[in-house]
Parts: sequence; C-alpha cells; structure tokens
Amino acid sequence: MKKIYFALIGLILSTAGYSVSVIVLEGNYQGKNIYVQNPFASSGVGFCVQEVRVNGKVTTDEIGSSAFEIDLKALQLKVGDKVEVKITHKDGCKPKVLNPEVLKPKSTFDIQSIAVEKDLTLKWSTKNETGKLTYIIEQFRWNKWVKVGEVEGNGTPDLNNYSFKVVPNSGKNQFRVKQIDYSSQPRISKSCDYSATIPEITFSPAKVTKDITFLAGSTPTETMFEIYDQYGNITKRGYASSVDVSNLPKGAYYLNYDNKMADFIKK
Repeated sequence: MKKIYFALIGLILSTAGYSVSVIVLEGNYQGKNIYVQNPFASSGVGFCVQEVRVNGKVTTDEIGSSAFEIDLKALQLKVGDKVEVKITHKDGCKPKVLNPEVLKPKSTFDIQSIAVEKDLTLKWSTKNETGKLTYIIEQFRWNKWVKVGEVEGNGTPDLNNYSFKVVPNSGKNQFRVKQIDYSSQPRISKSCDYSATIPEITFSPAKVTKDITFLAGSTPTETMFEIYDQYGNITKRGYASSVDVSNLPKGAYYLNYDNKMADFIKK
C-alpha cells in the first residue's frame, strides 16, 4: 500500500511541475469567435492548451480536442467591448490562433452627414463604428487627395459627432474623411463641397535665388504648398506666405500651391 501511495504522489507532483506559456490576444469584440488549432503536448499525453481565460474569467470551451472555438458570443459582450484572451499552454508545443484579426478594429462607419460650416469647421457624424480608428481628413488639391489632418474615432455604434478646422483654397473645395483598418483597405466617406470667397493667390518670382513669396494681390498670404524636383521627389512642403529655396540645387522645379500647379527655376 505504501508503494502505491508514493507512486501516486510522484505522479501528482510531476503533473503539477509542467512549465507553461501564455499566448495573449488583445483587441475589441467585433461579433466573431476565435478558432484555435490545438496540437498534442510534447509528451504525447493530452493536448497542448491547458486553460483559456477571457477578460480574466476561465471559459467553458471544450479545449480537449485538436481544434476548438473560443465562444465570445456566449459571454454577452457588446460590439466594441475590450477583450483580452489568455491561452495557457504547455511548453514544447504551441497552439495556433487561426483568426487573430477578429479582435482588430474594423472600419464600419456610416456617414450620417458631412459639411463645412461658415466658420471653416468640417463637421461629420457617423453611426455603426465597431472599433477605435483614426479618421484621416483629406482635401482635393492639385488633382489628388491630400491629407490635412487627423481625428481619433470613438469606436462606438451610436451617433458620433466630429469636427476639424480646415483651411480652404480659393475657389471650389472638396473634403472627405477616411479610415484604414488592418486590411489596409480604406473606407472613404462621400465628399462635401465648399466654395471659398478668399482672393486668388499667385507666386513670385518664377526665377528665384532665395525666397518664393505667395501673394493675394500684393499682400503676402499663407497657403499650403509642395515643391518637387524634376524627378518627382518632394523637396519641401508646408503652409506659409514664403518659402526659402536657397538650399535647393539649381534647376527646374514643380510647385503646387493654393489650388494651382506651376513651375519655377532655381538659379
């Protein structure tokens, strides 16, 4: 009887002595469950995963199989809720999470309204956001959409209101917002128009040694600008009433400013 007793104690201690590792997944609930591939333990006895916890609580998922599902839907989570999953497994083997992207925020917003107010504030409202993602504000200039700012999204499905101060060019303006999620595919809002009554801007001189100045009539006026070399490489960009080009090599350059595209010679 003593031999049997000590043999049982030895088995219990050996089992308790397994070293373990933990896989941690963090993100937001997007309405989907997680699937795990679960190999055998390195000892050949039992499966690799020992325990699964979601937000600190042990789940009741059937982990004693070669593949199992972490049922997040059963935990009464709301879309957008924060989720932390801890998968404890034995050393010498490693389970594989087949779809970890389901916890990453996805761009799902629906634009309810978007417009530029008289005070030059772009305002937009959304519904159906399911994760916190940055809104990128873009303005159509120089035959392309140009990023002009960012606003952090709330990531909640109810009505969200946002605003951003914009700087229009002369004449017609177009603005829009977009988000880019883990798929790298942008979700883009419809655009809104705004007609500015500000004076048309010119620049001087066309052949320059030091400074290019932007003018509304004869008054130096700030504007957004970009300068490219003849190979299409951007050399300067910013928002100013003048730009120092004295450090540029001599040659031909392309200048985008206000709503215009032009060129100049650096002497």
